[in-house]
Amino acid sequence: MTAGADDGPGGALVALVTGASSGIGQATVRRLARRGALVAAVARREDRLADLAAELEAENRPVLAVPAD
Repeated sequence: MTAGADDGPGGALVALVTGASSGIGQATVRRLARRGALVAAVARREDRLADLAAELEAENRPVLAVPAD
């Protein structure tokens, strides 16, 4: 990842991913978080979103999980 307009505190990339509970959205959250981005993950399926957040937090990659419809 490169620095740019989406840089957050300390130069970290900040991302908002919708549809984060499955498919491409979920894969995008995983990839961004594992590369050090600060990620807000938004999805309708709160249970799957919570599972994803727990998975990444177990890897010391916190994600802001936001259930929304």
